[in-house]
Amino acid sequence: MQPTSDYCSYTKAVEHLGDRWMLLILREVALQEAPGFNALVSSLPGISRSVLARRLRKLEVMGLIAREPSIRGKPAPNHLTPAGQQLMPTLISLSIWAERWVPEDPAAAQHDPDVITFWLTLRADVTALPARPAVLVFDTGGQPPQVWLVLERGSKPSLCVENPMLPDDRYIYVKAGHDALYPIARGARDWTEAIADRTVRLFGDPRLIRDLPTWFLPITAAHRQTA
Repeated sequence: MQPTSDYCSYTKAVEHLGDRWMLLILREVALQEAPGFNALVSSLPGISRSVLARRLRKLEVMGLIAREPSIRGKPAPNHLTPAGQQLMPTLISLSIWAERWVPEDPAAAQHDPDVITFWLTLRADVTALPARPAVLVFDTGGQPPQVWLVLERGSKPSLCVENPMLPDDRYIYVKAGHDALYPIARGARDWTEAIADRTVRLFGDPRLIRDLPTWFLPITAAHRQTA
């Protein structure tokens, strides 16, 4: 292959997949194994429903994902096509490279606060979560919460863009700045330390507050999982 052809191929790939959401959507479709539209909205904090609909349509046109027909009113699941599956090793390699070489950027949480809740979903230990659903609500001193983090044993953590309206005693309110939450979300600091020095303050049912640090992987395990 000639250098000019290489350049054209890379240009096409960047043009079609280089925006903020395309690769993240493909990753979630692969991880969730045929998720519906609402499941993708919940797992991609910060994306609007209209943006997601447009990106999914573009990925369908490109032949990277396909949507199965809905059955009896259930959401139509999305799944990777053979072309999408062939892209997965590239995404895995990109993730490993970024973990090794791209420096941490605490300012990312300032620009996009919902990313903290997304990172926390990666640290959650689904075997240690509460048997009944519990909700983390974050007060970072800025706007009202945009995302509610729902945790339940045996289930993948869910990021809800609307209040799930559970009983009041199932909510934990987390009051902390982005600078305090960032190292916890990234697995560089433990909840217990942050609670002890009061850089993170929790409000809610004392039993849930007591157990919260155990719901997340230890620091070293969290780093292995995100690597």
